Amino acid sequence: MRRVMSRMEMMFNKTHAHLQDDLQKSQNAILHRFTSRSAFSAALSDTPICVGPYRQDVTIRYRHIFVNLNDQYSSSTGVFTAPHTGVYNLALTTYNDAGAGARLAIGVRLSINGVQQASLMENNLQDREDSTSVNLAVSLLAGDRVSVTLNAGFFLCDDGRHRNIFSGFYLFD
Repeated sequence: MRRVMSRMEMMFNKTHAHLQDDLQKSQNAILHRFTSRSAFSAALSDTPICVGPYRQDVTIRYRHIFVNLNDQYSSSTGVFTAPHTGVYNLALTTYNDAGAGARLAIGVRLSINGVQQASLMENNLQDREDSTSVNLAVSLLAGDRVSVTLNAGFFLCDDGRHRNIFSGFYLFD
């Protein structure tokens, strides 16, 4: 009887140890999922504003933050820094209104570590408003820097209705 009890106790202890290991793995997976969340969305401004034109290319700083999980987008620099390696969705929408009094043309580019990934150009002089947009799925490494650059000689205007938006979010490893 003691032998049977001893064997049952040993089996119980092994099962308990496996359950504890499984619980720890599950807790770590949940913690990883929580800490790996990354999303930001920002508009040019809350108030009417024009940016540019400048004589040289300039990084656009989107000041009105809709969401910025874990503060990975910096509104003071205009740069999103990837917190970890994985696939991200990046989206950019631009808008201009001829009522701003300057040349109605949009010229911006989306870059990763200074390397252009997409160029958004609109130079239609036939109407009063122009807009462009791009949506990309990209692989980023931890520490990669994503930004939007206003090309020299171009400008962006927003009337406070959040027509110029830069967004991104983490999809998966």
